Amino acid sequence: MKVGVLQFFGWRDRSVPLRQIYDMALERIVVMDTTGYDAVWLAEHHFSGFSVCPSVHVMGTMAAARTKRLRIGTAVSLAPFYNPLRLAEEVALLDVLSGGRVNWGAGRGFERSEFAAFGITGEESASRFHETVDIVLKAWTNEKLSYEGKYYHYDAVEVLPKPLQAPHPPTWMAASSMTAIEWAAANAFSILMDPHSSRAELARKRRHYAEKLAAAGSSESGRTIPMARLIAIDETAEKARDVARRAAQWTLASYVGPGHGAHRQEVRTFDGKDPIAYYLEDVILHGTPEAVVDQIRALETEAGMSYLMAAPLSRRSFAMLTDKVLPRIAG
Repeated sequence: MKVGVLQFFGWRDRSVPLRQIYDMALERIVVMDTTGYDAVWLAEHHFSGFSVCPSVHVMGTMAAARTKRLRIGTAVSLAPFYNPLRLAEEVALLDVLSGGRVNWGAGRGFERSEFAAFGITGEESASRFHETVDIVLKAWTNEKLSYEGKYYHYDAVEVLPKPLQAPHPPTWMAASSMTAIEWAAANAFSILMDPHSSRAELARKRRHYAEKLAAAGSSESGRTIPMARLIAIDETAEKARDVARRAAQWTLASYVGPGHGAHRQEVRTFDGKDPIAYYLEDVILHGTPEAVVDQIRALETEAGMSYLMAAPLSRRSFAMLTDKVLPRIAG
């Protein structure tokens, strides 16, 4: 099993200088480079202390400068918020500067507040996302780009630099909804699976993707499908559960909770459960290192997980993931 880290930049305590949050994340990335992780996946968010990283490409350059072998993933570049040519240039430049270590993940986004601030209607977000991805891939693989789309029109534009990896960096589409999964499968894209689905939902979505991929005449052979999981690890189950509970409370209060329903593209039902209980029982992997290894192995069996994109919820969680869990599960 491959293991990467989904790196958030949560600013929980605003008395702490924001630069300190970035420094701690970059220190963690240096550790990843020498301890067997496959990649760091950088999360892009806007206008929220949930994760203060508005540019995964700038942050990716910082990560690349401090590492030698670690792959630099975007999870994700929120494609509708970019001019597609600028996005193609920035990711290609990062690929060149990193020595060909970019994993490009692209996504539509889901926060209405983000769409509103960037002047994009929610109803346009999916079609803008699809068109932007199409343009980026064509910009990377054509000497000059001519394009006639719904939103963008280009005539023989030479987009430079081209990525170092040929024909382009490995590419994934973030897919949480069944509609997004079906679009990705129909277009033969590999997918990134989100950290907020329950374990049962994760398995169900993974099966649905496989079915739709086969129906479209594409093969699963050789595909890597990272599955993002929030993880709390500590010396005892009780301590780990406390970390998980605090993280669930923070996540709900700052980003996905009922108070944010007016801004979201989709309404979360939490499977009819109390939202905190939903995260504790069905979403977050938590416990001692041994218990978390067992939970990961269960997902390997139940959901076909071959790539864990771990989001450690505390410093201790990351340390124990690195020292006690990674050596037991990494291929």
